[in-house]
Amino acid sequence: MKIKYSIILGLFLFIQGFTTVMANEIEQKEINMNNKIKLIIGTKVFVATLFENETAKEFKRMLPISLNMIDLNKNEKYFHFSKNFSMDKFSPKMINSGDLMLWNDNSLVLFYETFSTNYQYTKVGKIDNPNMLAQTLGSDDIKITFDLE
Repeated sequence: MKIKYSIILGLFLFIQGFTTVMANEIEQKEINMNNKIKLIIGTKVFVATLFENETAKEFKRMLPISLNMIDLNKNEKYFHFSKNFSMDKFSPKMINSGDLMLWNDNSLVLFYETFSTNYQYTKVGKIDNPNMLAQTLGSDDIKITFDLE
C-alpha cells in the first residue's frame, strides 16, 4: 500500500512539474511575441525583439515611427531624439550586427557590423536575424520605419 501511495505521489509531482514548465514556456513565448517589432528598410522587413526594460517600453510606445538615421563609421545608423529616455547603461565590450541600443540618453543606434567597443549603451532590442542587414542599410543615411509586429 505504501508503494502505491509513493507511486501516485511521484506521478502527481511529475505532472505538476511538467505543467509548470509548460506554463512558463507559454508565458515566455507570449512575452516574446509582445516584444516583437519590425524594421522596414525600403522593401525589406526585419523583425526585432525588444528587451524587458523601461527604455524599450518607452521606445515601443512611440511606434510606429519613421526615422532618418545617419550613418556613422560605416557600422551603425543613429538618430538623436529631442526627448530623453530612461537609461540602464552597461559596457558591452562587443557590439553585434543587429543590436539596437541607446547611446547617452537620446540617441537610438542600430548596429550593422560586429566590433569591440569601450562605450556604454542601454539595451533596447536586437534584430532576430541580421543576415543581409549591412547590405540592406548600405553606408549612406537611410529612412527606417519601426512598427509593431
